[in-house]
Amino acid sequence: MQRLWWRATAVLLLLTGLFVAPASPAQAAPAVNYTNPIAAQRADPHIYRHTDGYYYFTATVPAYDKIVMRRATTLQGLATAAETTIWTKHASGVMGAHIWAPEIHYINGKWYVYFAAGATNDVWVIRMYVLEGTGTNALTATWTEKGQITTPWSSFALDATTFTVGSTRYLAWAQSESGIATNSNLYLASMSNPWTLSSAPTRIAVPTLAWEKVGYAVNEGPSVIQRNGKVFMSYSASATDANYALGLLTASSSANLLSASSWVKNASPVFVSNSSTGQYGPGHNSFTVSEDGLSDILVYHDRSYRDISGDPLNDPNRRTRIQKLYWKADGTPDFGIPVPDGVTPVRLASYNNPASYVRHWEYRARIEANVAPLADSQFRIVTGLTGSGTVSLESTNFPGYYLRHKNFEVWVEKNDGTSTFAGDASFFRRTGLASSAGVSFESQNYPGRYIRHSSNLLYVQALSGTTANADATFTLE
Repeated sequence: MQRLWWRATAVLLLLTGLFVAPASPAQAAPAVNYTNPIAAQRADPHIYRHTDGYYYFTATVPAYDKIVMRRATTLQGLATAAETTIWTKHASGVMGAHIWAPEIHYINGKWYVYFAAGATNDVWVIRMYVLEGTGTNALTATWTEKGQITTPWSSFALDATTFTVGSTRYLAWAQSESGIATNSNLYLASMSNPWTLSSAPTRIAVPTLAWEKVGYAVNEGPSVIQRNGKVFMSYSASATDANYALGLLTASSSANLLSASSWVKNASPVFVSNSSTGQYGPGHNSFTVSEDGLSDILVYHDRSYRDISGDPLNDPNRRTRIQKLYWKADGTPDFGIPVPDGVTPVRLASYNNPASYVRHWEYRARIEANVAPLADSQFRIVTGLTGSGTVSLESTNFPGYYLRHKNFEVWVEKNDGTSTFAGDASFFRRTGLASSAGVSFESQNYPGRYIRHSSNLLYVQALSGTTANADATFTLE
């Protein structure tokens, strides 16, 4: 019933134009299955799921000279979808250079694209602009320029995003302000229409923390997701190299959002580079929702290498990636780590202890609730090391390490390349022994023995009875 209520609510919000990155339901959401990256050389990605069943995807292109868009009925389908140029920079004057960070929204029956642009006579005179599109398909819509979004200051401004709380539409953006020694701060205002502010801007965040000021003092790229009576605003900080990272602001949805005191900033970043997974500079994110509507999806860009030659803005290889956004027991988002390239990981929830997940702790495998860090409980289900129709479960934060049994205890260990390890780390994926909605994993080299938990630790054991079957059943999340 809860899922039906959520779907009905989502449809209503979509039809009224108030739908922005919906909250997933309280219960565990099914696993998602994507392969990264989604798009090479596409930075500042924004993906919007529309009522027509399509995902619309736009992003910054390396030449900074146009706005491109693609659509598909699945998120993975965006990787191979045809790309259309919907607008090209002006040959001279404003909107003639540095076309950055487009976002696609559907508001009151029309499409809107927010973007930043410089001028041909000064590429750093960056300001925010809006396009309006008429038509059912954003790729073939008729686009008109609604002009610049005017703020009280004539200064560097970019990364506009829009969202609604209740009946009020807001614009959040990044801008430099005279008298504040930063490159950009975050601002918020209400709107009278999709291109006009109706209130004075409120400065809601300034880069004051050390991790926000590496290379440049930056707060930019705001994006909003709402859940559990809270408004969560992610943002990006520091230089656009490997130091780029995501931070988080939180406010109550019933608070006065135009009061800076309503917003609380996390002291630490929530999403950072990870050398183990080979992902660097994750940032400028957006949020969307999975195809079944039950999982929130984090969309972002990063690079596959740390070291950059010259100005990071001239490096074309930021690429678009997606992964599941999880939620902590306290109702706050858990971004985890940028996962390795390739198939996205899953979590294995215990069937008979559904709040507990398979995790590694000092390399011993166990089940536990409230796992921190999240990545300790994320595994990639990959082709088995022995082949032969088997699967292996690879650790997300220790790539190359796999769940394996030794002396029938389950550990997470590095693949040593031996046939013994391959056999110990290979399993046949079976329909859940206690529920067809779950999965069970039968040992490849000890048929009849399954991964199960006992006193919270994992073993590979022969099973007997209902309890044992339940202990050996897991739900993929």
